[in-house]
Amino acid sequence: MNSRIPLYVGGLLGPFGGGVVSAMLPELGRSFAVSQATAATSLTAYLLPFAFVMLVSGSLGERWGMARSIRVAYVAYVLAALLAAVAPWFWLFQVSRGLQGVANAFTTPLLLAKLAAVTPKDRLGRALGTYGAMQAIGQTTAPLVGGVAAEGAWQWAFVGLAAVAAVLAVGPLPADEPGDQQRRPAALREAWRSPVLLVGGVAFVAWAALAGLPFLVSFRLDDAFALSPGARGLVLTGFGIAGAVTARLTGGAVDRFGPRAVVVAGLLVAAVAVGSIGLADWLPVVALAWAVGGICAQLVLVGINATVLVGGSSGGGVISVVSALRFLGMSASPAAFTGLYRYDPALGFLLPALLLALTIPVVSVWWPRRNRG
Repeated sequence: MNSRIPLYVGGLLGPFGGGVVSAMLPELGRSFAVSQATAATSLTAYLLPFAFVMLVSGSLGERWGMARSIRVAYVAYVLAALLAAVAPWFWLFQVSRGLQGVANAFTTPLLLAKLAAVTPKDRLGRALGTYGAMQAIGQTTAPLVGGVAAEGAWQWAFVGLAAVAAVLAVGPLPADEPGDQQRRPAALREAWRSPVLLVGGVAFVAWAALAGLPFLVSFRLDDAFALSPGARGLVLTGFGIAGAVTARLTGGAVDRFGPRAVVVAGLLVAAVAVGSIGLADWLPVVALAWAVGGICAQLVLVGINATVLVGGSSGGGVISVVSALRFLGMSASPAAFTGLYRYDPALGFLLPALLLALTIPVVSVWWPRRNRG
């Protein structure tokens, strides 16, 4: 268990870095004299490079040495986060966000591949649940740190990001096995087989229509309830807190009932929760629905990771492709739903709810088995 702790802790950096701007979008817009819609593209500026580089980062990291690649990526993340804190122009801020995404593309899939390598297969669901809890903590603390920082100076949030990455860079990691360097990583096309793409497609939809919505919930909290940045961040933390508290139970459910059943349950409840946010005009209902969404995100995430990491032959490559599609979905979310939300707030949430519901039959019929060849 001790050898897995650094991997768990590293899992928080991706969602932390991606979501730190969610509760500070109005303040970013005012600071750089851009619209809120333009400020929201800082999410996409991080997530698009993150997702596209992840298409190959798993295989490259295996070739270069996973532990070495993870440490170099952490150092690069420190420098990029500090650049965001001092950037005087929005375009440079966007460049820094893209560099953070590239650096993080070499941590997320490699940490998961290492976790699968050091965990017995019959315990992998629980281990992935714990990893998911750490990612939920990252998603929880990001809006809170961003919102609280925006009460004074939003730049401090990126100083905090740099500090977290610096600690991870000097922390311990399980050493690469002697045979890892000699083993030829699987070709990229092996990770693009139809079962992998199906799972990745479900991840794309789930992250576009659920986990990628903190910015939209932030808009809703500002427009409908006039909450301050700190209060918005506090409500947004409910997603991650609920996910973190239940993530290990989710892993146990995957081990007991299988990934398909867990993913279907997560999508079904998530569709109801997301739709409720757009329709409810009472703040406690919105906050509760968003927290339930956090539980659903963990159900989907752990189910997906358990499916692609058990019995696979290309470890880092397969999880890299699936993770890339997952975060491509998140990066598409602002462009897909911001305009619709501005036209009609209810429709802005009902469309992603419908997309989640329509994904359920696909999972029910075509989901691959865990022990794929």
